[in-house]
Amino acid sequence: MMISIDQPASTWIPGPILGIETSCDETAASALAADGSVLSNVIASQHDVHQRFGGVVPELASRAHVESIERVSATALQQAGLAWTDLAGIAVTQGPGLAGALLVGVNYAKALAYALNIPVVGVSHLEGHIASAWLKDPAFPLPCVVLVVSGGHTHLYYKDRSGHRRLLGATRDDAAGEAFDKGAQLLGLEFPGGPAIDRLARQGNPDTIAFPRSYLQNGSHEFSFSGLKTALLYRLQAMDEQSRVANVADLAAGYQEAIVSVLVEKSFTAVRSSGARALAVVGGVSANSRLRALLQARATSESLQLSLPPLSYCTDNAAMIAAAGRQALCAGFRASWDMDANASLSRLIGLFGLFCLFG
Repeated sequence: MMISIDQPASTWIPGPILGIETSCDETAASALAADGSVLSNVIASQHDVHQRFGGVVPELASRAHVESIERVSATALQQAGLAWTDLAGIAVTQGPGLAGALLVGVNYAKALAYALNIPVVGVSHLEGHIASAWLKDPAFPLPCVVLVVSGGHTHLYYKDRSGHRRLLGATRDDAAGEAFDKGAQLLGLEFPGGPAIDRLARQGNPDTIAFPRSYLQNGSHEFSFSGLKTALLYRLQAMDEQSRVANVADLAAGYQEAIVSVLVEKSFTAVRSSGARALAVVGGVSANSRLRALLQARATSESLQLSLPPLSYCTDNAAMIAAAGRQALCAGFRASWDMDANASLSRLIGLFGLFCLFG
């Protein structure tokens, strides 16, 4: 449901912000100071809940959010040394994500904001990831190229000096994180698949078993990883059980290399074609150790500035949601009280290029 956007009559006075994130299987809350610095960043993981199913079960995720959200939010305030009445605003992930999981966070945030008589804003999960590039390095320069790479998204953006953003390219099929998770399932690894492949690949040789790279047409900023997943399936089907076990580390290393090498090459191609001299890589897959190593080496060789958020800001967290929400509040926006969760939220709001739906 598309909701109307409300603008407060008076300018919002910056103060402490509480961010809330419940888009998938992490219940997270974070408090930011009035100047935007992170005071706390609390995450309650549900990995143990979903691990035996090999993936996230939406109904179980929603129930776990209900059980954890009040405790996690209170802990975030306690660690920040704040009282509920110190808050000047609340930011919450509105989408995209699992509908039931998002509803828990959105409704909790609205109720809390109503009780405290403070504004609330709904933030896109993608906008939160982009904001994470500036959490540890507020001086990271514009213009820049931003690669958002996660379980559900692989997007390249150009962000100009004014903060406006333009989409350069996205995935045509599987996102990089999805390719990692599906590859891990094929290899018989535990959930979550991305970190499992990362750990196993360190024991293997990426050159022993080669996998195809999909660059699409020359100079394209778009991605495609579905063929790589199929290549892994066919490679495994052609091997007997003994060979699969003996070569599983090399398989993981070669498969990972095929993903991260494409991410790196296309990111730096986008930087060169845009004329920017800076690259930010954000999202859960940006925690991958091989990707970070290749990015850092390439940035050094090409004398480019690189922003790789600390690992605590790569995966789903509420600090990034609070940061994006603070931008929205400073721009003069707040949500109406009938704001609803939007599992497929993907539209771009024009003001400052914010990927947010404020009402």
